[in-house]
Amino acid sequence: MSRNAPRHHPRKRFGQNFLRDESTIEAIVRAIAPDDSDHIVEIGPGEGALTHALISGECRLDAIELDRDLRTRLLAAFSTYSGFTLHSADALDFDFASLATGGTRLRVVGNLPYNISTPLIFKLLEQAPVIKDMHFMLQLEVVERLAASPGSKDWGRLGVMAQFRCEVESLFEVPPEAFYPPPKVHSAVVRLTP
Repeated sequence: MSRNAPRHHPRKRFGQNFLRDESTIEAIVRAIAPDDSDHIVEIGPGEGALTHALISGECRLDAIELDRDLRTRLLAAFSTYSGFTLHSADALDFDFASLATGGTRLRVVGNLPYNISTPLIFKLLEQAPVIKDMHFMLQLEVVERLAASPGSKDWGRLGVMAQFRCEVESLFEVPPEAFYPPPKVHSAVVRLTP
């Protein structure tokens, strides 16, 4: 999105906290290491900060956005990119497998709204056969539960299910100041590889 575009007013009901820190965006893109042959699915692109960094290559990128005001902005910013498709949908109801055509496995990324992250991860774990990997910004506590060792205080259903289906790697922490508005919790980026 244009750096000069007026800012979107975050909606609390959508759990919106927009990633603004360029060094964090660059670190996420390095962790994803997108290839031109990739099919990336971005959940909740928001103002498009990560989207912009990911589509600099030739990969295909499907974005799933629920907020209609943001959809308008995203279309204005990225509609000229031939590999970009915007889906007006709730990620919790979206059929990710429908995007995996011709044997292509999806690379799913996103700064997930913290209020839906756990049910969304469970949904994606069910679709693991069509997913190559997942990179998510999540509340630090959720990443700790995903990556917990058996018997530790953070070990529970989420970690059991995730580690049964995926290799889980906690990559790095992100401070609240990297977002607008800053969340009241710390965040972290995690990689899940089925």
